[in-house]
Amino acid sequence: MDTARSRRVEYSETTRRALVDSAVELFTERGYAGTSLDEIARAARVTKGALYHHFGGKQALFEAAFEEVERRVTERISSMIADAGDPWTRMLAGLSGFLEVCLEPSYQRIVVQQGPAVMGWECWREAEERSTYGMVRLVVGQLIEQGEIEPLPLEALTRVVYGAMSAGATTIAGSPEPRTTSEEVGRCMERVMAGLRTSGTAAAG
Repeated sequence: MDTARSRRVEYSETTRRALVDSAVELFTERGYAGTSLDEIARAARVTKGALYHHFGGKQALFEAAFEEVERRVTERISSMIADAGDPWTRMLAGLSGFLEVCLEPSYQRIVVQQGPAVMGWECWREAEERSTYGMVRLVVGQLIEQGEIEPLPLEALTRVVYGAMSAGATTIAGSPEPRTTSEEVGRCMERVMAGLRTSGTAAAG
């Protein structure tokens, strides 16, 4: 009995994973409006009934694809930060990782360009804050605790830094030369963060 149930659960999870992975690929390639549920079901090799078993409709599947892209991004950048040294180095590693992510088609298309329109601004902002915002808040908090930057209010400073990163992502996604723009955004962000450093650490750096 338990074995049969375990197999059903495993099959259900595998089906859902296939649907989400197919949705990420097709929404990236064709956009939300240009992708049908039939196409996603075919790509995932499941029935449309199986699709509706897991998702109420196209928007629900898009939101799942959005969360999957954000999950991958968060894991990737978190790994880069964990492998770095002091808080300032971790911040630079995180920024570098973020700029790399901004060049990826799935992040540009699903998160930056289509997310606000498909999900609505408030829902999109809340979804963003459940993922990468927490990571930015952690890094900024560590910089303040270690005396690397001025002890400004954590929540306000995090939102300012996060807002700058979001604007940078939008600029990169809309640029005809995204790699060049990514480098420019990176230089600007590093300059902004350097301006927040305390006099002692700035002199030491």
